[in-house]
Amino acid sequence: MKSDYAKRYVILGTLFTVLAALIFGQHVSLLFDDQRGKVLEEVRTNHLGSQWTIYPARGLILDRKGQLLAGNQMVYEVGIDYKSVNDPQTIALTANVFLGLDYYKVKVTVENPPNPNQVYLPLDKRVDKDKIDRLQAYLTPTENDDRQVKQEKIRLLSKINGLELLPYLERVYPEKSTASNILGYVGHEEDGTPVGVYGVEGKYDNVLAGLPLKLWVPNEPRMVKEFPDIPEGTSLILTIDREVQAAVEKVLDRAVEQSGSESGTIVVLDPKTGEILAMANTPRIDISHYWDFNDVMNKKSFIFNRGVSATYEPGSVFKVLTMASAFDKGVVNSETTYLDRGVIDVGGVTIYNWDRAGHGKQTMQGCLQYSLNVCLAWVATQLGAKDFYSYLQAFGIGHATGVDLAGEMSGILKLPGDANWTEADLGTNSFGQGVSATPLQMASAISALANDGKIMTPHIVRAIIKNGQEYFIEPSVSAIPISAKTAHTVSEILARSLEAEASDALVEGYRFAGKTGTGEIPIPGVGYTSGETNTSFVGWGPIDDPRFLVYIWLEKPSTSIWGSEVAAPVFPKVVEQLVLLMNIPPDRYRKASN
Repeated sequence: MKSDYAKRYVILGTLFTVLAALIFGQHVSLLFDDQRGKVLEEVRTNHLGSQWTIYPARGLILDRKGQLLAGNQMVYEVGIDYKSVNDPQTIALTANVFLGLDYYKVKVTVENPPNPNQVYLPLDKRVDKDKIDRLQAYLTPTENDDRQVKQEKIRLLSKINGLELLPYLERVYPEKSTASNILGYVGHEEDGTPVGVYGVEGKYDNVLAGLPLKLWVPNEPRMVKEFPDIPEGTSLILTIDREVQAAVEKVLDRAVEQSGSESGTIVVLDPKTGEILAMANTPRIDISHYWDFNDVMNKKSFIFNRGVSATYEPGSVFKVLTMASAFDKGVVNSETTYLDRGVIDVGGVTIYNWDRAGHGKQTMQGCLQYSLNVCLAWVATQLGAKDFYSYLQAFGIGHATGVDLAGEMSGILKLPGDANWTEADLGTNSFGQGVSATPLQMASAISALANDGKIMTPHIVRAIIKNGQEYFIEPSVSAIPISAKTAHTVSEILARSLEAEASDALVEGYRFAGKTGTGEIPIPGVGYTSGETNTSFVGWGPIDDPRFLVYIWLEKPSTSIWGSEVAAPVFPKVVEQLVLLMNIPPDRYRKASN
């Protein structure tokens, strides 16, 4: 909390108080006061005073180790007060030399107001403080100035009357695109009011912003007094580690490029607390220049954070939930077998396996290992529609997770009794077709298998800092859809399945449970004929003491349509970064030390 960004920003006035001419030629200036956070402002107008809204410094956003992700810096709006202009040419020259503005554009703007009644017009809304400081340093008399220099400064001040310098705090994001989909950004309403958009900035806008103060400010500089203390906004400590987030984003970017996918998402959860350790998305934007992407963000197809705002049919990763439900209900167990003939009829709809082949007699492990649609559809019929959908709802499918990020979608789960539900949905939903969810929903639901059957409410804020005190967010259980015994049993089955098929998702030195997913993408009104797929993989571990769950989604890959070939190989790359950054030794060393 000793970062420079934690310093209190204040506005001081009366910089030029040497002569009366300096006072009447005065422009708003601002300096930093690190301790008190008080604001002083001098206003030069031709009436008695004006009402100002002073916005407190917005709260900081930090990662779990205290690294700054969002802070504030002072910038200036440079504008023209038309009623005070004396010398357009000198104003234009000063704005060009010291502020970097275009000389001719400024001169024309000053000489030709948009309309006869124009009082004020901004020239530039984001002028760096160092440029303003350079101008003010040039104009401020010093002890070393001789009389002629002082008179020249006074003369110049009178000539640039009407050039207004209005300070304000602007949000800065030092990590640029890193974690941008999580953070969101701060934009402005039409009246200039700052407002959080997307992500944490949007969800916690009121908390971060604090309470603005409305004040009546007199014109006469001698009447300006110190403004009262303005409490800054509440700061937030997130659950993510900046290093973990950056590493996962790097892995995702490479995976999207190598697979030729349209987009990608990776969610990393701590299943025991619900903390989001990382949430990587493509595409991302550099939120330190969010205004450059307004056209992109206004496009209907653009989704700022696909982890919480994009829903899709997850495909075979969904089989984990179907099988766990059946084990928990007791309609199947580790000894149950099914004779797979490669086809089954459910509700009048014929269901095939992904390879259109039969695989003979299979245990429930074999059904998951070979990802057999027919077997899982049969499992769902053994559960029955009532219990199947009760379990899915308990897992949170069809409902928002309640994560503290703006823009969360709830997905779609048709239920018996709904006008558009048919008995055939029982079969297709069993393997993740005809049902939609966000990556976070899926990660949250499956996390029950990594946490003794309990789902913790996923959250991104770890603690808040208010009035210098830290208040940590207590993890909370959102649901207990299955027993601990079921969670352990199905996790072990999935771990053995990965080992038996020598999956590309295996990680040397560690034992994990996991499942691939390949979901066909439907064409509205036509069906599953596009030939394009959503590929996924979910994995968690180490299996004896799960520290994290990783959910991967790659959309419409061009190199392969199969999750086992596209998404599964990404998992060990993510894990290699996580075990290093989270200091998780290989199983044999970790177990030996316990």
